[in-house]
Amino acid sequence: MAAFVELTTPRLLLRQWQDSDLDRWAELNAHPEVRRYFGAVMTREQSAGALEAFRAELAERGWGWWAVELRDGGRFLGFAGLDPVDEEAPVEGVEAGWRLHRDAWGHGYATEAARAVLRYGFEELALPEILALIAAGNAPSRAVAERLGMTYDPAADFEDVTLPPGEHRRTVVYRLKR
Repeated sequence: MAAFVELTTPRLLLRQWQDSDLDRWAELNAHPEVRRYFGAVMTREQSAGALEAFRAELAERGWGWWAVELRDGGRFLGFAGLDPVDEEAPVEGVEAGWRLHRDAWGHGYATEAARAVLRYGFEELALPEILALIAAGNAPSRAVAERLGMTYDPAADFEDVTLPPGEHRRTVVYRLKR
């Protein structure tokens, strides 16, 4: 078991998941607009299972999908973190990701959290490169990747077979080297 790490930014705390996160996490995952590029909305039970999986991965590795909370007031906002790319994807490496509650959009929280995640990945894990795998039509997430200095690699685009058939399967790859 690795030593668990919390990350902080001026406004955010990236931390281990807590049971008290479940209500807002389930609400986030039940929101059609938030889940637009990820397939169907999730039930409360599916959200609880994901929360437990994220908690276990953080406890085991010391890094993964951190819960993101607002430092001022402690409101749960969503998640950001790093995870090895799924085996089904035709690219390899570690990806950065972020997903926030609808009421947290438009405040720069995703970019701020992702910057802390990238810094940790490069400085502490010594990763040579970090990827972002984003649904092609997800312009807000693509804008976050670009604000982070990530470069779009069109030659690496692929169809994400883990998603239902349709327009959101096309996935674009962004890269950032250390």
